[in-house]
Amino acid sequence: MNRILIGLIIIPLLALNVMHKFYVSVTEVNYVEEQQSVQIITRVFIDDMENLLKLRYDDNIILAGNDELSRTDEYIGTYIKEKFLIKINGLGKPVSFIGKDYDGDIMRCFIEVEDVADIKSFEISNQLLFDLFDDQQNVVKTSIYSKNKSMILTKQRPSAMLKFN
Repeated sequence: MNRILIGLIIIPLLALNVMHKFYVSVTEVNYVEEQQSVQIITRVFIDDMENLLKLRYDDNIILAGNDELSRTDEYIGTYIKEKFLIKINGLGKPVSFIGKDYDGDIMRCFIEVEDVADIKSFEISNQLLFDLFDDQQNVVKTSIYSKNKSMILTKQRPSAMLKFN
């Protein structure tokens, strides 16, 4: 009888843990030396970005639909430029939002930093969705000079720096 009672208490607690949603984005950063360009793809869940854009800009925003507002890309670009910061060799570099596409429940944002002749240090601050979710994690994978590094950025640690000699 005690085992049944313990099971009735523990199973619902485990189910709550399994149902919790993960808040994560994945960003790939590639330095294309011959184009002097840092090319970035950020993947976020469509519903998370949609909720954020509704909260910040326009309650009528619907992503990945036929009735997507014409200003949606402008809102996404503005948000990315505010929350996605790059420093190369200690200097802040402007990021350009190139566009987006959808793949299932994921939105891919294409970002570029141009006119990068050489990288001695690379600092990235990715604060996407931190203002919506306290437990958001932004995974960043870099490929610079054929050196691959990965890091997890959180609200408590939103940036990381890599050095190249």
